[in-house]
Amino acid sequence: MELVWRDEDGARLAATVWRAGGGWRAVSSAMLGGGIGPLDWVLNAQVRGRYARTDPVVHLAELAASFGLEGPGVGMLTAASVARTMRREDGGVAASATVGLRVPTWAAAPEGAADPELAPLHIDVPPPSPEPEPAPEPSEHGTAWRPGTINIVVAVPVALSDAALVNAVVTATEAKTQALLEAGYPCTGTASDAICVAARTSGAEEPFAGPRSAWGARVARAVHAAVRAGALDYTEYLRANRP
Repeated sequence: MELVWRDEDGARLAATVWRAGGGWRAVSSAMLGGGIGPLDWVLNAQVRGRYARTDPVVHLAELAASFGLEGPGVGMLTAASVARTMRREDGGVAASATVGLRVPTWAAAPEGAADPELAPLHIDVPPPSPEPEPAPEPSEHGTAWRPGTINIVVAVPVALSDAALVNAVVTATEAKTQALLEAGYPCTGTASDAICVAARTSGAEEPFAGPRSAWGARVARAVHAAVRAGALDYTEYLRANRP
């Protein structure tokens, strides 16, 4: 995975690029290249916290082209510091995570509860800036898209069936939540997290990727380690930037 930089909107912003090449397919929740399909590359690009573009898919395609990425790929955006991406491996499975937790969120909330983007959950360490983020601007789709704060990329060096690919997403998400709780954040993630799980296309397909299957357990441990390290690093960042 390569760390690259660009200048945009007066800011120096990082991105990670995985030039996987052929022989991979992935399942992803990302806007660019989401779903299940072949994979040649993965781009995780940092944007400014007050992201104002209303065409993130076009933006990602422009960024991919600027980095020379061609063919099928997955593109994700995040307001978290991509330069602080955490990478961990377990038994051949590699996981990377960018972790920002300005707005930690519970997945299930009562109907009518305050939007967590407007009323962040309390955490022990205050955010680095006392100035609150603005509320999302209305758009033709209801609300403006907000860049995700926890993006996860997982590479599994064996083939997985469609069901196992989906199972790996569930396993990785469970491991993410476990890591966040252990790091002291009362949440399941943020409201716009994204994930990409890539697996090889050759060889016999593994039918399972739950947390007690051979490869699912490795996915869980790698993701857990990367997200936990990222969450603890984020806490230290907040402490260092306490107003």
